[in-house]
Parts: sequence; C-alpha cells; structure tokens
Amino acid sequence: MDSTGAGTVGEDDRATPTTSPGPAVEIVLPVFDEERRLEEGVRGLHAYLATATLGDVVVTIADNGSTDRTGSIGRHLVAALPGIRMVRLEEKGRGRALRAVWSESSAAVVAYMDIDLSTGLDAFPPLVQPLLDGVADVAVGTRLAPGSRVDRSLVREVLSRGYNGLVQGLLRSRVSDAQCGFKAVRREVLPPLLSRIVDDAWFFDTELVVTAERLGLRIEQVPVTWVENSDSRVHLLRTSLRDLQGIARLLRTPAPVGMTVAPGPSADRPDDHIAEVTTERTPTPPSTGRPTCPRT
Repeated sequence: MDSTGAGTVGEDDRATPTTSPGPAVEIVLPVFDEERRLEEGVRGLHAYLATATLGDVVVTIADNGSTDRTGSIGRHLVAALPGIRMVRLEEKGRGRALRAVWSESSAAVVAYMDIDLSTGLDAFPPLVQPLLDGVADVAVGTRLAPGSRVDRSLVREVLSRGYNGLVQGLLRSRVSDAQCGFKAVRREVLPPLLSRIVDDAWFFDTELVVTAERLGLRIEQVPVTWVENSDSRVHLLRTSLRDLQGIARLLRTPAPVGMTVAPGPSADRPDDHIAEVTTERTPTPPSTGRPTCPRT
C-alpha cells in the first residue's frame, strides 16, 4: 500500500491480460439534460456494439442531476435494450459521474464517451483491446495525432492545440490530446488513479492522463475521427479558465511518493503507442466522500 492507502501498480498487474467476473467492458455515458440526444446516441452505440467482437459489453447512462426528460428516456432505454443500465447522481460533473460508476464497476475495462458520439465508433475496439490483452493500462483517443481526422471550428481547433501545448510544456505530458472524451482504463489500475484525482468536472480527463503518466502506467493513444457537435454543452471560456486552474494545481502537486515520474507512455519507443488505425465516423441509426450511484 502507498501513503494514500491506495494500492500501487505492480508489474504483475501490468503484465497479464485483464480478467474479471463481470463484463469485459463497461462504457459510461455521462449526461445532463440530454433529452434531445439521449435515445439516438444510446441506440446508435447499442447497434454498433452488436456488431463488435469485444465480449460482454454493458453501457451505463450516468444521469448527472438532469431536470428534463433525460431520466424517463433513460429508463425506457433500459427496459427496451439489453445491456443498458442507468444510474442517477444528484450533482453535475463528468468526472463525478465517471468516478462514481467506475469505482463500482466489475468490468475488466471501464471506458467512457460523449453521448453525441462525436468520436467515430470504429476507434472503440482499438481503444479497449490493448487493455483487455494486458499490453496497456490506459487508452486515450486523440484528435491531434497522425491518422486523426477532425471536423471542427477554427476557434475550437486553436483552443485545443493551445491547451494541449500547455499540458505538454508545463506538465511534461507526452499525450497529444488530454481532453478528448474517449478514454478507457484497466480496472486493476483504477484505485491508485482515482485516489489521486481531485477534479470532478471537465479537468478530470487531463488529471487522469497526467496522473497515469506520473504513476508510470502504459498509455495507448488511438487516433480518432471526430466531428464537432454544434449543440455542445461545454462553455468554452469558463471551462478553459478552470482547466488553467487545474494545470496550476498539478504544477504544485508532487509526484506520488515512492514512484518515478514517467516521461511518457513508453520511454523506449519514440513513437509510443500511437495505434496505426484510421477511423470513420459511424452514423447513428435514426430513431472526499464520493456519491454512490443506485442502478435502475
């Protein structure tokens, strides 16, 4: 055990394929007031997973205190589609939702994506398969690596590249895109990760990546096809300011006691872990006490 009380990551945890008495993968969809997009997004993901060969995959809708019809639509989807679950949290926050569901998951690999399916689903098998095989600990989608294809406004492109440049320059990260909403983690390495992550909102993504690097975990970067959603709920200015505050906090946070700060996902591979895949956007068919998350 380390000084935080959470187990450290040992070589045995990182050398064998991931096994679990539960499902192979649990995908979390954090949502807040998404009555317009929830059914289309869930049905699109469900249809895609029916064609994938990843073993048993469950999808959990994590309702972050929605005040519209998100809850009732989610319950309808749970009743109508096998492998769909829902949890309700009374407070907002993407990081809060992921922490709550991931902490209770029995899946071998936990993952998440945004409900608008901005990221092409063809990138999902390359995201989780290295974790299931035990050759990586964390996998992140990237919109800024060779092989990625992105359709978004100039403002978002500039902000994204500028922000990731700060993360790489100030926090010495070698992950090209810390904030892409498309990530997966092996369940064995969750305790030391989650115990050190403070943020419960949008900066959770960056903090997860930086903490994983500081713990010396193996990180797989998967190029994705990503199409900007004009109905995004992200408030750019407010989120950018909070992200800068998060970077400043991590600069003041020392590396975990007794662990070596890893320079990146794989020091012995200069082109480290950039999966050689080209992805297409998959069209969707029409249509610290932490919170507990009761499943419905």
